[in-house]
Amino acid sequence: MINKKICMLGAFSVGKTSLVSQYVHSVFSDKYLSTVGVKISKKMLVRNGQEISLVLWDMEGKDIYADINTSYLRGAMGFFVVADGMRRETLEIALSLRETVFTLLGPTPHRLLINKADMQDKWEITPAMVDTLHESGVPLLLTSAKTGMAVEEAFIELTDEMMRRR
Repeated sequence: MINKKICMLGAFSVGKTSLVSQYVHSVFSDKYLSTVGVKISKKMLVRNGQEISLVLWDMEGKDIYADINTSYLRGAMGFFVVADGMRRETLEIALSLRETVFTLLGPTPHRLLINKADMQDKWEITPAMVDTLHESGVPLLLTSAKTGMAVEEAFIELTDEMMRRR
């Protein structure tokens, strides 16, 4: 069996914990509980006949001025940066965190998840902004932890990329 560590990064209240909960347990809760430090979950899956254990490190939310606890990133084979589509500033934080991880770990498989796609009519992140990110080569998906939209797809895409790079 292969173990792969994935870190979940982003600002406060973007839905990192909800995305993990939706993926691991197929559960969504409207109750917001702030993650303190890191919460670790596991998910087993099989890809191309290979058993893989994903170890998901759901890290506490960070604002643009906060430093990532680099010890939490140690051993990460991939990561997600998560933004809340209804809060434009969380996209800037996610992109900043992405660059920080690249500086610390080098080129690493990742995805930008713009979450809360079930409420796109309230988004501050515009379709033009999403298009610009796509055009610049940022691998991204629009997700909804509430409905499950593109959640499993995100984890499978990242897992497949990590397996190709091992």
